[in-house]
Amino acid sequence: MKIFEMKYLLTVILLVNLSNYINSAPVIVQPGSPGEASQLIDATTAIKISDTSYTHDDVMFLQQMIPHHEQALVLSRLAPERTNSEAILELAKKIETSQEDEIIFMKSWLSDRDETHQHSMTHNHMQMMGMATPDQIDELSGSEGVDFDELFLRLMITHHQGAIKMVDRLKDQPGSAYDQVLNDFVSDLDNDQSVEIERMNVLLTNLSDDPRVNLAAGLFHANEAIKNLEKIVSLKKPDGFFDPNKLVEEGAQDNVDEDEEAKTIEDKARNSRYPMLSFSNTDMAFSQDLLVAGSYHGFNIYSLANDGMPELISSVICPGGQGDVSIVEHLLIMSVEETRGRIDCGLQGAGSEPTPDRFRGIRIFDISNPQNPMQVGIVQTCRGSHTHSVVNARTNEGNIIVYNSGTSSVRDQDELETCFEAIPGDNRTALFRIDVIEIPIDNPSSSRIVKSPTVFADEETGVLAGLWRGGDHGDETQSTSRTDQCHDITVFPSANIAAGACSGNGILFDITDPYNPKRMDVVSDTGFAYWHSATFNNDATKVVFTDEWGGGGRPRCRAWDPLDWGANAIYDIVDDKLIFKSYYKMSAPQQETENCVAHNGSIVPIPNKDIMVQAWYQGGLSVLDFTDSNNPIEIAYFDRGPISDEKLVTGGYWSAYFYEGNIYATEIARGLDVFKLTPSNFLTEDEISKATDAFPVIGPKRLFNPQQQIPMTWRKNEITQ
Repeated sequence: MKIFEMKYLLTVILLVNLSNYINSAPVIVQPGSPGEASQLIDATTAIKISDTSYTHDDVMFLQQMIPHHEQALVLSRLAPERTNSEAILELAKKIETSQEDEIIFMKSWLSDRDETHQHSMTHNHMQMMGMATPDQIDELSGSEGVDFDELFLRLMITHHQGAIKMVDRLKDQPGSAYDQVLNDFVSDLDNDQSVEIERMNVLLTNLSDDPRVNLAAGLFHANEAIKNLEKIVSLKKPDGFFDPNKLVEEGAQDNVDEDEEAKTIEDKARNSRYPMLSFSNTDMAFSQDLLVAGSYHGFNIYSLANDGMPELISSVICPGGQGDVSIVEHLLIMSVEETRGRIDCGLQGAGSEPTPDRFRGIRIFDISNPQNPMQVGIVQTCRGSHTHSVVNARTNEGNIIVYNSGTSSVRDQDELETCFEAIPGDNRTALFRIDVIEIPIDNPSSSRIVKSPTVFADEETGVLAGLWRGGDHGDETQSTSRTDQCHDITVFPSANIAAGACSGNGILFDITDPYNPKRMDVVSDTGFAYWHSATFNNDATKVVFTDEWGGGGRPRCRAWDPLDWGANAIYDIVDDKLIFKSYYKMSAPQQETENCVAHNGSIVPIPNKDIMVQAWYQGGLSVLDFTDSNNPIEIAYFDRGPISDEKLVTGGYWSAYFYEGNIYATEIARGLDVFKLTPSNFLTEDEISKATDAFPVIGPKRLFNPQQQIPMTWRKNEITQ
C-alpha cells in the first residue's frame, strides 16, 4: 500500500472512532481504590449513592447505642432485689421502660434501611461511652441497700453522660442526623438523659449525711452549715456596688426554640447574657489596718479595728473587671481586663471600635489618703490584666516589679500598635508571654512594661507554642486550652521561685533574676481543665495548684462530679521538680444551682503544719491540712445554700484569706464575711493563737497580697516541736 493510501485509511478510521465517541451516551464512572479498576454505573445507582437521608455515622451511632441501652437494662433490673428505696425503684423502672422502647425504635430504623443491628466495639470504646466494666457490674450485683443505691446512681449517671457524648460526637459529623425521624430521636435522647442526670444527682446528693447538703436557698437568708469556725460578721455590699432594684445579677436568657426548653440548669446558665456593668466582688489585699476588696465595678477600702472587724472607709467606682488588687506602701495596683474599661474610669464603656479611651492593663492608685484615692499611673497591655503578682516591693532603684498575666484577646494594633495576634512564625505575637512591669514608687506615672519574656517557648527550638498545645489527653480526660498565658503566677521571692497556673500546665519558675524568669519544671494533669492558681506552703517545699473546671460559673461539685476534677493537686518540690502527691476536693455535694469549683486561698501560718483556707464559690470555704501531702484532710468549713433554688445565679466566695487571726472571704453576690478558727481535734487553741501572732520574715510586718507569698515566722519561745 502506498503511503498516501495508508494515510487516507488511518484518517477514515480516526473519523469513524471520533464519530462513535461523539454520538455515544456519556458514561458515569465510579473509581476504585488506588490501583483498582473503575466501574461504570447508571444514573439510578449514582443517585442512590448520593442519597443523604442517612450516613454511615448514623448507622454506627445506633449500632453502638443499642448495646449501650441494653447495659442500662442490665443495671436497672438489678434494683428490685437490692434496694430499699422507692425512689430508686421508680427510677430503675422508668429507665427500663424508656430504653426498651428506644431499643425497639433503633432496631426498626436500621431494619427499614437493610442495616444490621450488630457492631463490634472494643473494651476501650465501650469505656469511652460511659459503659460500666464487668468488675463494676459484679460490684453492683454484690451490693445492697444504700451501698447499692450510691453505686447504681454513679454508674447510671456516667452511663447517661456517655450517651450524651455519643450524641455530641454524632452531631459533629457532616450530614449526620439529617433524617428527621432520627434527628427527633437524637434530640429527645439528649434532653431526656440530661434531665434524668439532674434527677439522679438529687437522689445521690440525698444519700449524703454531710450538713452542707441541700441547704435552703436565699440571698441573705440561706441556711448555713459550719464546722470548727465561728462567723464573726457578714457585711452586705456597699451602696453603689449593687442595684437596689435588682440585688443579684441574673442573666437574660437567649431566645431558644421549644426543643431547648428541656435543657438543664447548667445549659441555661451557659446561654445567659449579663450586663456590661457588673457588681461582682473579686479579690482582696491587706496592708496594716486596711483591707481592700476588689470588684468588677472598682474597689472598696475598709479599716480594720483591733479585733479585725472591717469598717467601710471609701468606695472607688472604676469598672473594667476583674479588679484584682495588691498594695505596696502607699500604692494600690489593680488589674483591668475587660474591653469596656476606660482610662477615665467612665461608666459608658469604650465601644467595639479601636479607641484611645479604652484601658486594659494595670491601674495604679495612691491610697495614702484612703478616703480620697487617686489614679496616678496606668500601664496599657496587649491582653489586659487578669491577675498580677508583686515580685519585688522595692528594688535598689526604687521600683516595684510586677508580673502581669493577661488571658483575654489580643488588642487591635490600631489601638495599641505593639500588639500582634498569633501569626505563624511571627515572634512579635502577644501570645505565649507574660509582662514584666516596672512601677517607680516615687513616680508611678512613668510605669511601663520592660520585658515580655516568652516563658512558654520550647527551650531548645525556640518555638513559642512549646508547652500544652490544647485538646484532651485521651478518653475520659479533660480538654484544656493551649498554654499561651498564665492565670496566676504566685511568687515566693525569698526562695527565688514562682509557681504558674498556666491554662494547660503547672510551671515552676526560677525568679532569681526577676526580669528573666526561667522554667525549672512543667507538669500537666489529665483531670485539669484550667490551671487556675497556686499556693506554696510556708517553707516553699510544696505547692497546691487548683483546677477551675467550668470557669467559676458552672456547678462542678455535684454528687456525681469526679473528685479529681475541679480539685486541688498537691505537689512536693524536690530538687527543683514538681512531684505529684494527691488530690483534694471539697467533698460535700452541692446543688445544680450552685456554681462550685476550686478557687483562691492562702496559708494559715501554724508552726510545723501545712494548713490552707480556700474558697469554692457557692461551695463555701474549707480549711484543709496537707501536712501529709499524700493524705490531705478537711478540718473546718462554712457553707450557705444557693442564692436561688430555681436558676444558677453566680455567687459564692471568690477568695478566702487568713490575715492576723481572722479569715476574710469576699462573697461575689452578697458582700464580705469574717470568720475565726475555733479549737478542735485538729487545731488547739495554742496553735490558733500562734497563727494569729505570726509575722512576715521580711518586709512590712502587716501585709498580704494575692499571688505573693512571704514566709511567716513566730517567736522562738512559742514554737514547739
